Amino acid sequence: MAIANLQETLLSYTLRKNQLNLDIMEYQSQKNLAIASVADTNSLLASGKAELRDYFKYLYNNDEELQEAYTDYTEIPEFEEEIDKLTAQIQDELDELSAWETQLNAQITTASAELTEVEAYIQSVTTMLQSNIQGDFNYGLGQ
Repeated sequence: MAIANLQETLLSYTLRKNQLNLDIMEYQSQKNLAIASVADTNSLLASGKAELRDYFKYLYNNDEELQEAYTDYTEIPEFEEEIDKLTAQIQDELDELSAWETQLNAQITTASAELTEVEAYIQSVTTMLQSNIQGDFNYGLGQ
């Protein structure tokens, strides 16, 4: 009867181990998505800044009053305002993605710690099971 209980315990730990491995893979997949999203958002920021530079450069080159007032298009006050507005908007998205990635890292760490613990329990139960089977087998031989 003890062997059956140990086998049942071993099966439950193995099931939990498999579930934890599946969870970790899912968290890793989501983390990869978060990393890709950060890259896409940074790319969006860079392209937005490039568009603003092109726009203000075009304005500056085609307006004599701006050329007289400023030595370069980057000195136009609206240019910095627009760059700052775009950066602030994108930074909010980056902050959300960073928070998501941090949460996923925490979940991965927690699941990995539990997985290590479950693997230790599996090893312990396996050792007890082997010991009980060996003991039951040797019981009848000694007489």
